[in-house]
Amino acid sequence: MRLLLTGSTGWLGRHLAPMLAAEGHEVVGLDVAPGPFTHEIGTVANRTFVDQVMARHGIEAILHGGALHKPDIARFPRQAFVDVNVTGTLNLLEAAVEAGHDRFVFTSTTSLMISQAIRSEEADHAVWIDERHTPLAPRNIYGATKLAAENLCRDIHLNTGLACLVLRTSRFFPEDDDTLRDPPPDNLKANEFLNRRLSVEDAARAHVAALAKAPELGFGIYIASAPTPFSRKDCAALKLDAASVIARYFPDAPDLYARHGWKLPTSISRIYDSSALENDLGFRCETDFAAILDALRSGSDLPFAHDAAYSSPSVTGAKLIHPG
Repeated sequence: MRLLLTGSTGWLGRHLAPMLAAEGHEVVGLDVAPGPFTHEIGTVANRTFVDQVMARHGIEAILHGGALHKPDIARFPRQAFVDVNVTGTLNLLEAAVEAGHDRFVFTSTTSLMISQAIRSEEADHAVWIDERHTPLAPRNIYGATKLAAENLCRDIHLNTGLACLVLRTSRFFPEDDDTLRDPPPDNLKANEFLNRRLSVEDAARAHVAALAKAPELGFGIYIASAPTPFSRKDCAALKLDAASVIARYFPDAPDLYARHGWKLPTSISRIYDSSALENDLGFRCETDFAAILDALRSGSDLPFAHDAAYSSPSVTGAKLIHPG
């Protein structure tokens, strides 16, 4: 198929584009900044530009990964988030319908599921989060606009029949966390594979699976995250003494961590359950916490990326996103 991949210069896009090509697809990359997999420079907020790209390349399906993200809150006004994340998604959905497409894959975020109460860790237990989790009360403009875009996908599917699959991805960014400094970045990322992270390669593979399954499923929203080793019965103990729970599942984890100068989490406040993705799409992340421990045992490279110097395409393409 001739595919339009938005966000092709970004962290997900640069991994997803070659995977799609390896599946035999012709991939047209679109982003606000140049990159090795980007063919069209422009913003999805411009409907005329979107229509021109669709016609120029004879696009047959869209994977929409381009967006403004949480770190962009410090760079852009709220209106830019509405323009890119909401209007841009609507532009692509309507263009897909007009072109007669049968599938659309949208990259969303687990961030929109995190209310301020969850963020503040007010519960006395780890909050178990799956696709049935409510209420959805995003705590910032990023989450609010992503939720609005999800609802547009649902509306377009219900009213036109366009198959739309939404992937709420957990963390896979390579740069340092913009709020946490302890433990160090690689230690923190490793810990997050217990409950709220996946590798960028697995994020890309999930999109490939969603593209294949979309016509069969019609519409669906799925959490994409590394499978957690925990169960719901662990939630109270995870909040009080996560390290002990981890040691029950992985007896040598404390020693492995100590040898590397790392720290296990003392408390875990939320857990993403990605079992629906496995059940409905037949997709399971290859990298989980067990894989992290395997790498520590063998001394091999860690199975996830860390790049403190990574710069989002939104920095390069700032003037295109928000000329003012």
